Amino acid sequence: MTSEIILRAMLVGLGATLVLDLWALARRRFFGVPSLDYALVGRWLGHMGQGRVRHAAIGKAPVVRGERLLGWGCHYLIGVLFAGAMLVAVGPQWLCRPSLLPALLLGLLSVAAPLLLMQPAFGMGLAASRLPNPWQVRLRSLLSHLVFGLGIYLVGWGAAQLPATSLCAV
Repeated sequence: MTSEIILRAMLVGLGATLVLDLWALARRRFFGVPSLDYALVGRWLGHMGQGRVRHAAIGKAPVVRGERLLGWGCHYLIGVLFAGAMLVAVGPQWLCRPSLLPALLLGLLSVAAPLLLMQPAFGMGLAASRLPNPWQVRLRSLLSHLVFGLGIYLVGWGAAQLPATSLCAV
C-alpha cells in the first residue's frame, strides 16, 4: 500500500506541475506574460554545489552545464514533494476522496518558496522587493501557485477515478 501511495503522490505532483506549466504557457501565448526560465533554477542549483546560494542577479551568473535540464527536473521534483507533503498533512485517504480546500491551501502555502527563498537568492529581493513591479510579481506568483493547487485537486480527482485498489477499498 505504501508503494501505491508514493506512486499516486508522484502522479498527482507531476500532473499538477504540468497544469502549472500549461497555465504559464497560456499566459505567455495569450497575454504576453513571461514565465520563469527554469534554466535559471538549474543555474542557481548548480552554483549551490560550489557553495554559492545568493546572487546579485542570477541571470548574470556564469552558466552551469546542463542547467536547463537540472532546473526543469527540479521543478517537477518539487511538485512531487509538495504533493507528498500535502498527503502527509491530510492523510493518504485524500487520494480516494480528493477535496479542493487542502489542495488550494497547499498552493497558497507553496507560494512562500519563490517569495521567501528563490527571489531573494536570485537577487530579486524578499518577495521581489527589488524589482520595479513587486506587487505584480507577487500576484502572479500567488495566482500560479493557486493554479498548482487546483492542479493537485484536478489530478487527484482524476486519479481517484482509476479502478479501486487496496488504498481506496470500501
